[in-house]
Amino acid sequence: MSKQTKSKKITISSLLAMKKKSEKIAMVTCYDAAFAKLINNTSLDIVLVGDSMGNVVLGFEGTISVSMDHMTHHCAAVSRGLASQFLVADMPFMSYSGSLDRALQNAGRLLQEGGAHGVKLEGGKEICHTVKAIVESGIPVMGHLGLTPQKIHSLGGYKVQGRGEQAQAIEEAALALQEAGCFSIVLELVPEELAERVTKSLDIPTIGIGAGPKTDGQVLVLHDLLGFDAGFRPKFLKTYEELGERITTALQSYSADVKSMSFPSDEHSFKD
Repeated sequence: MSKQTKSKKITISSLLAMKKKSEKIAMVTCYDAAFAKLINNTSLDIVLVGDSMGNVVLGFEGTISVSMDHMTHHCAAVSRGLASQFLVADMPFMSYSGSLDRALQNAGRLLQEGGAHGVKLEGGKEICHTVKAIVESGIPVMGHLGLTPQKIHSLGGYKVQGRGEQAQAIEEAALALQEAGCFSIVLELVPEELAERVTKSLDIPTIGIGAGPKTDGQVLVLHDLLGFDAGFRPKFLKTYEELGERITTALQSYSADVKSMSFPSDEHSFKD
């Protein structure tokens, strides 16, 4: 299979044009430069430095413990390796609450120090004033509705959102976020029919995760789609590789070679 490399930078205009032409948008999370360089050899459109790094690479139980320092550090690493994809960084828990000044400062930090092209905020109508202020400062904002992991305790766990009476609230929130200036909205763990209605009602692209095929694009966590954790297989996830098993096998082979003294051999050694 031939590699598909982006020939030019992806921008907000590119993404809006893709929606108008019904071209699907492919988005993935990333947390370091090594993976970012591999992404350069693909046709992926958006890279998200997600606060999912808390679960995936930092060893936390969830996203709430992720700080601005964590986000800025990992975003900068990704930006140094990435070539043409649009780079979005999550604003972590409490980084955009309390005051607009704090929200603006933290959003600006992700662009200035982290090299992001835009930021992502979780929430509905209650964050629209913050979204508007950030957008007016010149920083693109992606919204996030449905399951919002930063509010996992108030939501009562990881479960589908937007069923029954919740559906209307999500539809109204999506329109409000668009009006506030969002260039795109992630829809996480919502019924397929709701995601389709929201997508049709908006002029900006929707990116689904556990939201069915009718959104304008899809996003998955990099380590999940590569099969790093054999015990994590939610309904919405398609695993494209079983790298967890393959990496473990490779590391065990290395360990066995060292212990048996079959590595390093003459071909790996230097002579006088």
